[in-house]
Amino acid sequence: MPGPRKVLIIGGGFAGLACAQKLANDSRFAVTLIDRRNHHLFQPLLYQVATASLAAPDIARSLRGVLASAANVTVLLDDITTIDCDTHTARSADNTYPFDSLVLATGAHTSFFGKDEWASHTVGLKSLEDAQTIRRRVLTGLERAECSADPDERRRLMTVVIVGGGPTGVELAGAFSDLVRRALKADFRRINPADLRILLVQSGDRILKPFQPDLSDYARQRLEDLGVEICLEARVDEVESGRVHLDTGRWIEAATIIWAAGVQASDLTACLPGERDRGGRLLVSPALSIPGHPDLFAAGDIVSVPGPDGEPVPGLAPAASQMGRHIAAVLREDQRLATTRYARRKSEFRAAFRYRDKGIMAIIGKNCAVAQAGRLKMRGILAWAAWLFIHLLFLIGFRNKLAVLLQWGWAYLVDKPGARVITGHDDKVA
Repeated sequence: MPGPRKVLIIGGGFAGLACAQKLANDSRFAVTLIDRRNHHLFQPLLYQVATASLAAPDIARSLRGVLASAANVTVLLDDITTIDCDTHTARSADNTYPFDSLVLATGAHTSFFGKDEWASHTVGLKSLEDAQTIRRRVLTGLERAECSADPDERRRLMTVVIVGGGPTGVELAGAFSDLVRRALKADFRRINPADLRILLVQSGDRILKPFQPDLSDYARQRLEDLGVEICLEARVDEVESGRVHLDTGRWIEAATIIWAAGVQASDLTACLPGERDRGGRLLVSPALSIPGHPDLFAAGDIVSVPGPDGEPVPGLAPAASQMGRHIAAVLREDQRLATTRYARRKSEFRAAFRYRDKGIMAIIGKNCAVAQAGRLKMRGILAWAAWLFIHLLFLIGFRNKLAVLLQWGWAYLVDKPGARVITGHDDKVA
């Protein structure tokens, strides 16, 4: 009698973790989950770590802890560097992992649209390290501005440029504005933290492009009320240490430059066969497998799959989780059919992935957010309350939920987030 099917999941994000959880304690599978980090990160709240509203452990949970009760799942900390589809093996620097089925869910990383040299002068927001770097640079800039007697130097240290007017850029801009105008207003003596200059650069004609125009306009007005400078129809065409140049013809001196303008699929996708879109995302079959390779699956930000409206499914956490669960369901059905007369034709019976759009949301500041789900639209405090509830609901782990709820409650009452400690050293703020 054949042993359990070896399923190798690379990536412990929303897609990979959802797949592992769906296969948990199914004796037909021996699941190995590999990630270069030992934790699952709740990325929708990552910006709150960057803006000192939450501490890093509040939005991260040990993968081993999450899957501790899954007897058939092995969690390994390793960095996969190559995948050999012919021999069905994945390799790191020191180890080789055989598989019967592969689930690649390594997510995306920041894209500089061919200008990779800009990475050394900016910081993205994809990991806890990125979030802590952003927080360190902004808070260190304020501290050094407090020590400086040079007005021009103070202005540079107290300037933050955020490139990209999507949800990440908007939420960062709103949160930093709230931070300096509420939480830090009485903490400094030589500078006024409210003088922190926040510029949001967007190449299009409006921010929050996925939202309806009226919600985008509302978000823009609210950000401007908070003091955020919004530069529409402006592209960054040069980045140097401590400054950016816009195609409108001006340089902006800034101690902190945050890149939230684009993403591209992880480098491991190059190991898989098949076609890709312009962003390097894999074009997968309706069942989320690589066409012509029924044992190779991909999910999350690294794939391009059409949604109900024909447009690609957005790179959101709920979409990634749905993909992970769908792949697990396909694998389970494959195993059921393996014992029937349809075993050799099992891939013909695979169900197509159907994305259930649960809407999109973006928080702008205290008591203010925008939300859109189908024809339903919300703005203001109602959308803000819905944003809080939904994000708390989907956060993994009771301890994390409780910690975040207490932090939010305290910050709301006293306007004093408790994660303003600067750790580490950053030579980029000089």
